[in-house]
Amino acid sequence: VTTIMQALLVLPACAAALHIDMFVASRSSPSVRVVSRASPPSASATISSTTSAPFEKDEFNEVVMGTYGRFDLVVSHGKGCKLWDINGKEYLDFTAGISTCALGHADDRLTAAVSEQMAKVHHVSNLYYIPQQGELAKRLLATNNLDRAFFCNSGAEANEAAIKLARKHAHGRGVESPVIITALSSFHGRTLATITATGQPKYQEGFGPLVPGFEYVPYNDAAALKEAVGRLSGKQQLAAILFEPLQGEGGIRPGEVEFFQMARGLCDETGALLMVDEVQTGMCRTGTFWGHQQLGVEVDVLTSAKALGGGVPIGAMLAKSHCDVFTPGTHATTYGGNPLACAAGLAVFDAIEQDSLLENVNERSAQLVGGLRGLQAKMPSVIADVRGWGLILGLELTEECGVTAAALCASVLSKGMLTVPAGATVLRLVPPLIVSEDEAAQALAILEEALAELAPNETQPPHVPTSSPPSPNSKACPNGSKPTPPPIASVLANAPPSTAQHPRRVHSTHLAPISRASRVHLAPPSIGPRDPLPLSPASSRSQVRTRGG
Repeated sequence: VTTIMQALLVLPACAAALHIDMFVASRSSPSVRVVSRASPPSASATISSTTSAPFEKDEFNEVVMGTYGRFDLVVSHGKGCKLWDINGKEYLDFTAGISTCALGHADDRLTAAVSEQMAKVHHVSNLYYIPQQGELAKRLLATNNLDRAFFCNSGAEANEAAIKLARKHAHGRGVESPVIITALSSFHGRTLATITATGQPKYQEGFGPLVPGFEYVPYNDAAALKEAVGRLSGKQQLAAILFEPLQGEGGIRPGEVEFFQMARGLCDETGALLMVDEVQTGMCRTGTFWGHQQLGVEVDVLTSAKALGGGVPIGAMLAKSHCDVFTPGTHATTYGGNPLACAAGLAVFDAIEQDSLLENVNERSAQLVGGLRGLQAKMPSVIADVRGWGLILGLELTEECGVTAAALCASVLSKGMLTVPAGATVLRLVPPLIVSEDEAAQALAILEEALAELAPNETQPPHVPTSSPPSPNSKACPNGSKPTPPPIASVLANAPPSTAQHPRRVHSTHLAPISRASRVHLAPPSIGPRDPLPLSPASSRSQVRTRGG
């Protein structure tokens, strides 16, 4: 039993070396058979079958709740940025478990770290000191200006912790009815509080009554944000503002400097907390260690998950000491910060530093953005926009072309590439941070082929720009903050040799524990326009919504 449990826990990282064939003989007698392989296949290997019995979707659907509309794909194993299905077909993974598998699949260091920790001790509870948790906290806090860490198991849990922290902090300063402001088209999780924080009614329908004390404003609308705060009076006062630095589910829409500076100023005036949801944008995904470092603002609270464990479940909520108001018994978690998950997080940090992953993120981002804009020049009636930061990019399709993001996603899947929609008209590209130049070129070729087939009459002779246009927000920022710099392509091209070769030095990504005084904000390279996706009809300020007061 112990052997089977260990195999199941390390399966995502070790699928190439270990094959588990699970089947259901009957509802009352499930069995698990473990079959070892003589040697793991290479990334280029193909296999005729990885199961002794065919996978039956009907049997799966009989026992698993239908909470997902699944693609017709059964994954067998992976290596790097490649996955293989049970028939041996190879796929280029530009989904990364939805921005989660930062090191790709079956990374040797992650596999070793999890396996070695599992062989020692994997869980003891937070009743005792966990050295791996303390070390991971130090390394997380060394990347920003925050002071304390709370560990949990997911992004939703991290955001729940932030919401509770904001309310407790507000009550501590005499606020009777605290209000948290979030953005329309946001996404913060699937728990009751986090779907309430999520400014999308489709995620809230059927789950009322929702949690009171939330209001919503259009993303990137600084004037609407100021109006919303100004309306709070009496018992209702601002507890926190919670935004994503870049909206993922909302269509890969980067935040604007003015909007976040307004949020920072309003929090300073009212004593509220500025909180950022970095669940999808953190851990180098955006080309800076954290997405909000693109915007030149300091935050009070930050949430992280997804790539933090490279695919092993872990979440974290980081906060400044002035709002560290949790005490024993006020918040807790059984599994959070366990030795196994923290060992995975430390392995991810090691890889970021040892492999200069920030450098790779920025170089591959410049390559992909240039290629996508080349496709846009060829197909202006099909591609409306290319936007994003680092390796979280969105390809927005025009409404008139008749091609949906889901259709494009299905088309590239049939050609051997995994992607994920971000709304009805935006295709999201979030490959592992280790993606290579050749793999980025392969992705562009597959996208071009798929678009040409879906919209065969829309291609025009290309006029590919030699460099990315400047960001609309490249003007100087008020209050002494850093201006948004030129596109990363030109940053790399014009940098001195030492900077171009080692941008992680520029971005201050030395990850060993450092003193508070020596912490700095990571420089914010910007790629892609910051123009927001039209919010129809929510873009008007009259569309500010209130939940529960």
